[in-house]
Amino acid sequence: MNSPDARLIADLPEQERPREKALRLGMKALSDTELMAIVFGTGIRGKGVVALCDEILGAHGSHLSEIARMGAREFIKSHKGIGPAKALTLLAGIELGVRAAADAVSAERKAMTDSRAAYEYMNRHLYNLDHEEFWALYLDNSLHVAGERRIGQGGLTMTAVDPKIVLREALVLNSAAIMLFHNHPSGQLKASTQDVALTKKISEAARLLDMRVLDHIIIGHSDYLSMHDEGLM
Repeated sequence: MNSPDARLIADLPEQERPREKALRLGMKALSDTELMAIVFGTGIRGKGVVALCDEILGAHGSHLSEIARMGAREFIKSHKGIGPAKALTLLAGIELGVRAAADAVSAERKAMTDSRAAYEYMNRHLYNLDHEEFWALYLDNSLHVAGERRIGQGGLTMTAVDPKIVLREALVLNSAAIMLFHNHPSGQLKASTQDVALTKKISEAARLLDMRVLDHIIIGHSDYLSMHDEGLM
């Protein structure tokens, strides 16, 4: 007799099978474990797919965002029995979810009227990096996206940023407003004195060109800090 860990999805009652449940109730009715089980399709030797997915999620505190930060090689090394095909399939699925969320904002031509909308739009560029990057989001008079540009890329704790490049791209795109972004690979959501000083410098230069810098958003592992919302600009 198979142990509980070795059970196949076919051994489960029909109402408990992830695929059948998804067809009956929709994807949103599924738990993270069930969604992951559909992505994997099968388990590994001695472990059924549902038990395998429970184990993987448990190892990461049930945080998909922690798994999303891993590369395929790191994921394979951390989870014995998982090969490249399963690792890449899972990580690709998570990446598609992140891109779909950003695309929804873009497709709706949602105005960037608050930090949450801006974070959801730009997170796909910055959420899973092991180094710092600095991006600018350029907006028209209605605060719709005119374009986004990566301005600088650095190491673990620092990115060199030239304000002239930020403003040059704004002029090329005929922007009325700018939102600034960079990530903290450590996950710490705190604006440094250098962050505040750089924001002030770019804002003052933009004002001379009749442009506004609306916010500077710092992106961590699964959340963000808005310097505008925190009263830092």
